[in-house]
Amino acid sequence: MKKIILIVIALLSFVSTDVFSQSDTTLTDTTLVDSVKEIYVQVSGVVVTGSGLEPVPFVTVIEKTSYRGTNSDYYGFFSFVSMPGDTIIFSSIGYKKSTYIIPDTLKSGRYSLIHAINEDTIKLAQLDVYPWPSREQFKDAFLNTDIPNDDLTRAQNNLDPKILALKQDAYPAGGASNFKWQMNQVQSQLYYAGQAPPNQLLNPIAWSKFIQAWKNGDFKKKD
Repeated sequence: MKKIILIVIALLSFVSTDVFSQSDTTLTDTTLVDSVKEIYVQVSGVVVTGSGLEPVPFVTVIEKTSYRGTNSDYYGFFSFVSMPGDTIIFSSIGYKKSTYIIPDTLKSGRYSLIHAINEDTIKLAQLDVYPWPSREQFKDAFLNTDIPNDDLTRAQNNLDPKILALKQDAYPAGGASNFKWQMNQVQSQLYYAGQAPPNQLLNPIAWSKFIQAWKNGDFKKKD
């Protein structure tokens, strides 16, 4: 009987010790969670221009001390983890660098803001670029440039009016030319709708061009 009583007392002591240990662990975990909530803050916001309040894409957003941060997306939105009291630096090419301090009196783990940055005009000194050390040397080199005769002859042959005319006749009209011709025909039909089109036989300008071409020999048979 005494052995049974001793065994029961021993079991109760182990159970009570385990209960107290679990209770202490729970309190410790809760304290840690509360401390994390108080320290870290999810900062989210949008970066806009100071003049037109338009989103500024790809802005560098970092914390001044730890250099922890992120970049804004195409719409100027950003989001990262920070701490109350941290100084946030916003920088982007073409805009003035600015800062923002996260309030140290926050009671929640989230914080939102809209931060405006101002445009920065950078004036660069005038720079003249020359292919030669001086204007005189450039002029001398330009005037005395030796162009190979074979290249010049080839260029002149490619620009021969007879060769260009043959190539023009060999190539059929493209889609743009056909479309333009068709639209001209439609326009002419709409312009003279309900009336007879003019007769070019009675056009004095056309007759003048015909007589001038006849005098110039444009209608003679060419070999």
